[in-house]
Amino acid sequence: MKILIIADKEERFLWDYYNPKRTEGVDLILSCGDLKPMYLEFLQTVVNRPLLYVRGNHDDYYEKKPPQGCTCIEDRIYDFHGLRILGLGGSMKYNTRKNMYTEEEMARRVRRADRQIVLRNGFDILLAHAPAKGYGDMEDLPHNGFDCFNDLLNKYRPAYMFYGHCHKSYGGFQRQMEHPSGTVLVNGYGYYTIEIPEDSYPGRGKTGSALYDLYVSMVDKRRKY
Repeated sequence: MKILIIADKEERFLWDYYNPKRTEGVDLILSCGDLKPMYLEFLQTVVNRPLLYVRGNHDDYYEKKPPQGCTCIEDRIYDFHGLRILGLGGSMKYNTRKNMYTEEEMARRVRRADRQIVLRNGFDILLAHAPAKGYGDMEDLPHNGFDCFNDLLNKYRPAYMFYGHCHKSYGGFQRQMEHPSGTVLVNGYGYYTIEIPEDSYPGRGKTGSALYDLYVSMVDKRRKY
């Protein structure tokens, strides 16, 4: 599966000078936040593939003008052909705006997601805006990562975590690194494409969770009729 990851910067050659060859073969678009709604709408339309997103700390206006045709996956797991994607957007809290959280507030969000994770026998991708503490983050409070993300990755060991927030121009940028849990961490600043082998995640309805797999089977049967 080929995934286009986007975050923080509207790339002109994906927007003003769009060329279909640049997104050829893309199956799914994942936005890590801090992007204009019209940019997401444009990419979802021209690439003609599903676009899932979480909100960044500058995305307050999404409440009044959410990107049309795109799917917000905040605080839930989205099953895309068996690829289980958990969305937890927002940054460390440094003022009173929305989409910012203290460490404890984000930890509560993680705990609330636990039931969904257990039901689906884990998840494959953490889609976030902020990084995990100590891995791709910065020393200033606005760009601190969340330590509860480390706990989440260590507990469930998903294959990937995609995030943004820490721009390439800030210095010390690393596009990709490996977390001690084995999770591959990818900073999606601007854009990045990644190929995920099909044998690295369960097929649809094959998670090993009897209850969830039965539910998926029933949903798929209903769609056929």
